[in-house]
Amino acid sequence: MAGATSVGAAIERCARLLARARVHFGHGTDNARDEAAELVFYAAGLAHERGTSAYREPLDRRKRARIEALLRQRIERRVPLAYLTHRAFFAGLELYVDERVLVPRSPIAELIVNRFEPWTRAARVRRVLDLGTGSGAIAAACARAFPRARIDAVDISPGALAVCRRNIRHLRLKTRVRVIRSDFFAALHARRYDIIVSNPPYVGRAEMRALPREYRREPAVGLRAGADGLDAVRVILAAARRHLADDGLLVVEVGNSERALLRAFPSLPFVWPQIGIGGGAVFVLRAADL
Repeated sequence: MAGATSVGAAIERCARLLARARVHFGHGTDNARDEAAELVFYAAGLAHERGTSAYREPLDRRKRARIEALLRQRIERRVPLAYLTHRAFFAGLELYVDERVLVPRSPIAELIVNRFEPWTRAARVRRVLDLGTGSGAIAAACARAFPRARIDAVDISPGALAVCRRNIRHLRLKTRVRVIRSDFFAALHARRYDIIVSNPPYVGRAEMRALPREYRREPAVGLRAGADGLDAVRVILAAARRHLADDGLLVVEVGNSERALLRAFPSLPFVWPQIGIGGGAVFVLRAADL
């Protein structure tokens, strides 16, 4: 990395090149500088907690070469950075990710950190279902937020479940998080939950065709959801009441399919929390609403 002999200089150079290449952000960062910082810190083996205090640290030839190799793949192949570093951050947790799962980025993270208040009382939460768990990000974050609860992490993809198990094992949550292969609720029988939370596929057909190259690197099964983006959400709304406790809560992200959802279900009293970290289009429904 010619001329970039310090961490700070390498970040500045990477940010310039990422911006010039017009790569698409949205897999954990939303701008060139933040992505450059993650790339350089990872390649240099630095903890993010060091922040700007690490910027003057020199980079040897080996570290500069690692930065250059990652930057080249990111720009030339349009691979999301999280797939190159095999790490992503969600609700304060560091997770392993690869191309078998979506890169975790749901705004539901903020709701979990706040323990879904004011819609539920955290002390009463004993059973949580993460439907379409992917990497296990939501399941793991819920386990941390509700230390007295047991979590079921459900997905239909064997590859995703392998990644999920790896994260649950690494985070030492195996005693409270059960990983289950299921097509939506099919393998759950009569189990009921205090909270059902899901970041399901919600990308409609037209939007799917227009996705940037980075998003097309992700597994289509985690994105594609029929003509209007509501195929998965319809299944969830049809069956969730049978699996919720009487005072249970349903939390679902619908992304850009929010308008289609409101047209399809005009009588449901959706609540749309304000989410400060960006993103949105997450609805909350109480069991009685269903």
